[in-house]
Amino acid sequence: MLRLDEVLRAYLHGYFPMADPDDEKVYWCQPHRRAIVPLRNYKTSRVVRSLVRKGAFDVYFNRDFGRVIRSCAAPREEESQTWISEEIIATYTELHEQGFAHSVECYRGDELAGGLYGLAIGGAFFGESMFYTVSNASKVAFDILVKHLDKKGYELLDAQIMNSHLEFLGAVEVEHAEYMRQLELALQKKIRFI
Repeated sequence: MLRLDEVLRAYLHGYFPMADPDDEKVYWCQPHRRAIVPLRNYKTSRVVRSLVRKGAFDVYFNRDFGRVIRSCAAPREEESQTWISEEIIATYTELHEQGFAHSVECYRGDELAGGLYGLAIGGAFFGESMFYTVSNASKVAFDILVKHLDKKGYELLDAQIMNSHLEFLGAVEVEHAEYMRQLELALQKKIRFI
């Protein structure tokens, strides 16, 4: 397992861990451009707004972190491998038990339909991964997360590396220097996630 103090220190300096899908060796990633979600400018899509209003999913925080991270680690249809190794799972499970890592989960009845997990330090939330088994469940979990972070006074939602799904959710890319400026401001806050 990765040393927890090493992982936390890495986030404070703009790095995050990923495992190589081929050999599961963990390396530290620090992209030149970072995907972030501007919390104050976030706009919910009409579909998600309707699902939230209708109560299409029961949403919980930290109800079953282990199932969420393992669901995120499961290979997706378009991918045969994942960057979330057993070492990453063990590390973030320990970080969850220490109060740093959190999950947002959408249920339909007893079925875990989707969710996400990430790390909260100061006024920054570092989104790690999301998954769904029911359409739009991860989008609803993300919507609930953004609203929760904004209400609690968080300054930064780090989405790490831009992709089309994150862009749809409202993420923008910033240069590394701007990311570090925002991170430094966010880390000055002391906020409890729950």
